Amino acid sequence: MKILVTGGAGFIGSNFIYYMLEKYPSYKIICLDSLTYAGNISTLDEAMKNNNFKFIKGDITDRQLVFKLFAQEKLDVVVNFAAESHVDRSIKNPEIFLKTNILGTQVLMDASIKYGIKRYHQVSTDEVYGDLPLDRTDLFFTENTPICTSSPYSASKAAADLLALSYYKTFKLPVTISRCSNNYGPYQFPEKFIPLIIIRALNNKSLPVYGEGKNVRDWLYVEEHCEAIDLIIHGGKAGEVYNVGGHNEKTNLEVVETIIKELGKSKKLITFVSDRPGHDLRYAIDPTKIKNELGWEPKIRFDDGIKMTIQWYLDNKEWWTNIVNGEYMNYYEAMYGHREVITKGIKNTMIEEVASGRYK
Repeated sequence: MKILVTGGAGFIGSNFIYYMLEKYPSYKIICLDSLTYAGNISTLDEAMKNNNFKFIKGDITDRQLVFKLFAQEKLDVVVNFAAESHVDRSIKNPEIFLKTNILGTQVLMDASIKYGIKRYHQVSTDEVYGDLPLDRTDLFFTENTPICTSSPYSASKAAADLLALSYYKTFKLPVTISRCSNNYGPYQFPEKFIPLIIIRALNNKSLPVYGEGKNVRDWLYVEEHCEAIDLIIHGGKAGEVYNVGGHNEKTNLEVVETIIKELGKSKKLITFVSDRPGHDLRYAIDPTKIKNELGWEPKIRFDDGIKMTIQWYLDNKEWWTNIVNGEYMNYYEAMYGHREVITKGIKNTMIEEVASGRYK
C-alpha cells in the first residue's frame, strides 16, 4: 500500500509516519509538507533513513504540484493532517487558515477523485462542535452533536469536514473523518500549551494561564490517535465521522500544576493572563462509536502520558531549542505580551517582555 501523509513534518503527522513505518514495514509512505513555521524537517530525520519513506516539499493548495504528485506516485490512501491549527494565530490572521484548511482540502480531494484514491481520510478536531458547559459533566460530544464553531480555526476545519462529506455524497469519494480531542506527546511545536509550559518551566520563566485556568480539555496521547487513524483507514466505513477521545479531562490549571510538580518547580511561576476571545469552556468526546465499530479505546492515563511527554522533551532538548528562535519569541510576545496579568483580582498591564522571561 502507498499512503500520502500531508502535513507529515508537523506534530501528529510525524508521529503517524513513525507509527505506520514501524507497524507496516512493506508500506510506502510519502510525506507532503510545505514546512511552514510548525513543520520541522529535522523531526523526520529517522524516517529519512527508511527506504520506504519519501519527503516532498510542497503546499496542498498548489494544484499543479498536487496533481503531478498523484499522477506519478499511484497512491492508494491519503491522510490529510496538513492544516493551520493554532487558535490564537487564527484570531490574529484568519486568511491563511481558510486557504490551507479549506482550499487545500479541496485540491487534495479533487486529485483523489481523478486518480482513484481508495480512501481519503480527513483529520479534524473536536473544536468543530464548539464547547460544553463546565457544570454539565454528563454531556459529551458525539458524532451527531451539531457543529457550532467558536474561532476562525475551528470554522475552517468544520468547513473542510462538510466539504469532504459533500464529496462523498456527490462524487462517491471514499471519505472518512476523525475528530480528536487535544493531543500531546513527542514533537509538538513549542507554541502549543503543554510543550510551552514544559519548556518555560524548565527555564524558570512565567507560565501564562488564560483567565482562571478553569477551561477543560480532553487529552489524548498522540500515539493512541495514530492507532485510531490506522484502524479507520483500514476498516472505517466511507462517509462516516469517528470521534477519538482520551477520557482524560483536565482543567488548564490542573495540567500546568501537574507539569510543575513533575519538574519540581514552584507554583509561583504561574501567571494568570486575560482570556482569549471566544475561549471554549470544555471539550469532552464520547468515543463509543469507534470502540463499537473498530475496537479502539484509549488506554494511556494522562498522569502517565504527561510523564512520558516531559521525559521526551528532557531527552530531546536539541530538537526544541533549535525551534525556540527569535521568530517564535516574537510570536509569544504578540500573543501574551499585551495581555493583562490578573493577580488576586487586580489587573496590571504586562509591560515587561514576557517572552524574555523577565516577567515573574
